[in-house]
Amino acid sequence: MHRGKQKNGAVRMRRLRLRALPRAALLLCAALLAALHMSAAAAAPTEYQVKAVFLYNFSRFVDWPAGSFSAPNEPFVIGVLGADPFGERLDEAVRGEQVDQHPLIVRRFSDVAQIGDCRILFIDSSEDARLGQILAALDHHSVLTVSDVDGASERGVMIQLATQDNRVRLRINVASARAAGLTISSNLLRLAQIVRSADGS
Repeated sequence: MHRGKQKNGAVRMRRLRLRALPRAALLLCAALLAALHMSAAAAAPTEYQVKAVFLYNFSRFVDWPAGSFSAPNEPFVIGVLGADPFGERLDEAVRGEQVDQHPLIVRRFSDVAQIGDCRILFIDSSEDARLGQILAALDHHSVLTVSDVDGASERGVMIQLATQDNRVRLRINVASARAAGLTISSNLLRLAQIVRSADGS
């Protein structure tokens, strides 16, 4: 029975991925919005299934600096710092996927000093009190920071996943991403509210 549930979960996540990833750039906005809409229907994805698909998609629509990878097949690491709200949902979202030749993998961290060559870092709300310290430790590192902490984008997190009216909405701090050498796709920016840090940067 457990194996059947795992299989059903993997199939469901695969469908979410297919809906979230367009076949052509012109379909990006519509595909993401379709995948990320959370209705009250019984078959609707959970909040963290939706957020897992978002993290997966960020690997496709953000460019890292040339030379970020030391080898052509080095893993593309999506990390979770602090408590893990995803369970297996994030692992299911990236299973069997790759960016160029880089296989996507998920790692969990209890301290920012552990992250190493992480490319995308989800900072859980359990780290809210340490958010400033975490961002300072990542300064000038090419790590895409993502969080659903309230006000995270104004505090310097690059992408905030804000849930409003049963939808996950993007709040993007472009200046923070640019300072880390990251380029966010204009297609993704069209879906987002662009914000500035509290200090005006």
